[in-house]
Amino acid sequence: MNEYVERKVEFAWPALKRSYDVVIIGGGGHGLATAYYLATRHNITNVAVLERKYIGGGNSGRNTTVIRANYGIPEAVRFYQRSVDLYANLEKETDRWVMHKKKGLLWLAHSEAGVRQERARAEVNTAFGAKTEFVTPGQVKEICPQIDISGGGLWPVQGGSYHPEGATARHDRVVWAFAEGAMKRGVHIHQGIAVTGLQKSGNKVTGVETSAGPIGAGLVLAAVGGHVTTLAKMAGVRLPIKTHPLQAFVTNHYDLAFHPIVASTNLLFYVSQTPRGEMLMGAEIDRQPSYSYTAGHAFLQHCAFRAQVLFPFLRNLRVLRQWTGICDMSPDYSPVMGPTEVENFYVTTGWGTWGFKAIPAGGEQMAQAIATRKTPELIAPFALDRFARDRTLADRGSAGTH
Repeated sequence: MNEYVERKVEFAWPALKRSYDVVIIGGGGHGLATAYYLATRHNITNVAVLERKYIGGGNSGRNTTVIRANYGIPEAVRFYQRSVDLYANLEKETDRWVMHKKKGLLWLAHSEAGVRQERARAEVNTAFGAKTEFVTPGQVKEICPQIDISGGGLWPVQGGSYHPEGATARHDRVVWAFAEGAMKRGVHIHQGIAVTGLQKSGNKVTGVETSAGPIGAGLVLAAVGGHVTTLAKMAGVRLPIKTHPLQAFVTNHYDLAFHPIVASTNLLFYVSQTPRGEMLMGAEIDRQPSYSYTAGHAFLQHCAFRAQVLFPFLRNLRVLRQWTGICDMSPDYSPVMGPTEVENFYVTTGWGTWGFKAIPAGGEQMAQAIATRKTPELIAPFALDRFARDRTLADRGSAGTH
């Protein structure tokens, strides 16, 4: 037993019923948070969460734990700041230690165009509720002493933006906190049950077909990450989503002295330190769309090279483990939340590489949309029909990976 073992979590596994008011497909962060907020904010507890593997076994267990709100458009800044605020209070609300730690996030610029972009980011963030300030190369060095400001002569740091509320949290503990909180209030969570089809009556979804038999549903929410297009097709919904693998890795332990999260959109690279002292790194998505969970050497080679140029101390460390998740990427790099053209079929998707950051706010807002059957103002811009209305929310510059 050590400090990383949770002694207090208590799960209950009730028998599967044959109908529920709400069926949530996907037992990751977004599905479980929606169930939790349905129960705690709206007293809706006749809810089932169906997970084909185990809770948190998909992208929630494969992400890199970063929490931030330093996005580039007003709609995203407001939404993600709500998530930052909810994360900050999550341990108190759930009485569970999710290892939330405020670290600050450095977003680096390596060119004049990058400097202008980070100045603009700081202004937009400040105007819409997220604390972000432009920083000079000297200030970058003060915040992160380990960085080589010269960029090895290849990518000199010319400035950046600093988001002091940038934070991390332990991904499995976040999932457990929401799962346990929902269970305590009567929500049913079922592991090892795969959804194989959707029941429909006309243009209305009425239930799901599963490996454990049919289940009736007043409403169905798809919260299945990179597999969302397959599920939506069962309902007759075509989504503008492509699925790409995303890899990451950690090194062996380093002295616990690397405090901020550091990212560069120019280099498509980010790095932070885990509570155990491992250096955690990632880069861009695999260019070829696929559902592959295979990890490759080419990614390690390119990502490690960028990392070592900016942080020379990494040359003395060794790769400890590597993994892959799959990302549901939207055309405009913004999420898709709310109802679809098929009645009683809702989606929360398009989370790409930034889904963990949005878990509390996404769950809260989707719960409100389901409970009231009205789209909350905070997520209205992220509706699926924005593509048909030519109201896209282009925010590629806010993705730490492309």
